[in-house]
Amino acid sequence: MKAKNAWVVIPAYNEAKRLGPVVKRARNFSSHVVVVDDGSTDGTSKVAKEGKATVLRHIINLGKGAALKTGCDYAISRGADAIITLDADAQHKPEDVPRFIRALKGADMVFGCRTLNRKMPAILRFGNWFITRMTALLYHVSIPDTQSGFRAFTREAYARIRWKANDYSMESEMVAKVGRHRIKYAVVPIETLYPDRYKGTTILDGVKIVANLLRWKVTGNGG
Repeated sequence: MKAKNAWVVIPAYNEAKRLGPVVKRARNFSSHVVVVDDGSTDGTSKVAKEGKATVLRHIINLGKGAALKTGCDYAISRGADAIITLDADAQHKPEDVPRFIRALKGADMVFGCRTLNRKMPAILRFGNWFITRMTALLYHVSIPDTQSGFRAFTREAYARIRWKANDYSMESEMVAKVGRHRIKYAVVPIETLYPDRYKGTTILDGVKIVANLLRWKVTGNGG
């Protein structure tokens, strides 16, 4: 069953290998799938178009936060009532999209939360745990996984959580804004999937995220 006005937005950078099935499966649950090609040098845009997604393209690589914002702004400008965000590398199961849509009936923001088990690389488990604890301490948002990119939010919530960060910090900035604006949120458990050698956030990214969490708390920026 397809949601009438819930859009799926997928930021993608050099994901031609994995993107095709993600797009095709997502289209089973939404008539509106947007892929933002963030300056890829492979066939990412071509694969997305073959899957009948709407393709937006950055000429150069600007970062996940910038790509996701481009896609969400586009969806909102076209009348989306809700947005579901998915990663392009098959870490997320598009078949879970209906669960997120159902959860939005009782919340304005929904976080997909992975089980922090041995399927997740050890350094990522620790980093995720530490960032999650810092987020709960600083912003009073208690979710077990603050770094998952599988999320959903209403049109109204997007106006309040729209982030400034262009990099991976955007996921934590969204959580910080949920806490600052006291947005009603829900959690949907999702499976932990790592189909390839992980190439997402690094230790340096984690340090930047924690620094930003502290800076946003002190300055009020990012909220």
